[in-house]
Amino acid sequence: MNLLVTNDDGIASPFLHELVAALRLAGHAPYVAAPKTEQSWVGAAKSRNRAIHATRADRGLGCPTWIIDGTPSDCVNIALDHLIPRTTSIDAVLSGINIGFNASLGFIIASGTIAGAWEGALHGLPALAFSQALTEEVYNQLKAADDTPDADLLATLRHSAAHAARLAAPLIGATAPHSFVVHNINFPLSCGPTTVVHRTIPARVVIPRLYSPACPEGNHRLIFRAGEDLSANEPLTDRAALAAGHISHTTLDYTRLGH
Repeated sequence: MNLLVTNDDGIASPFLHELVAALRLAGHAPYVAAPKTEQSWVGAAKSRNRAIHATRADRGLGCPTWIIDGTPSDCVNIALDHLIPRTTSIDAVLSGINIGFNASLGFIIASGTIAGAWEGALHGLPALAFSQALTEEVYNQLKAADDTPDADLLATLRHSAAHAARLAAPLIGATAPHSFVVHNINFPLSCGPTTVVHRTIPARVVIPRLYSPACPEGNHRLIFRAGEDLSANEPLTDRAALAAGHISHTTLDYTRLGH
């Protein structure tokens, strides 16, 4: 399949590179359009009040690649409408693999990764978003190493990418055009070749106190919090599946909004 791939962690993210490598190994033809810099938690924001520059580049991905100085939503719109040759029919939009989970309502709505996939759905295409759960300790270690995963995390990431490549074809095939559906898939830490996929719903998590009190200069800073899970025991939520060491697959059907 011809697949447009984006992310919100930026073109340099090894999580993106591992996904692309796995897709190519599975026989797919990826086209990459990714942000120049990290765009986490920007949701579906578009760069309305400034021009956006797209650059064709060779980043060692083995496929057509563009670096775009905008949001994930910018990337998908510009790539589908202006960068990918008209003779190429894109079968789906894939986003990720995100650094950290995108599980529960608050994280789903804020996610640039899921928003990138959502722009694919807005073009009438099947759309998949992939995220890798990390502990706070592993996340901090990754950032201290300039986003270079250690051996254990790299092994998990490669298994997650292989699962993503395996899941892509059947999920794309099962998603009708113009269905306004995004498949949100979260991989646990750790993830192995036999890790099981479970269908889930978004956890109902409240996330208060997301910003620090003002410092003497009057500035507030974001503080990451996983939030307080208010979900019932059934049905299985994305957060509960990850906690149990499972792969979470949530179908986000945007036609159900308001029901």
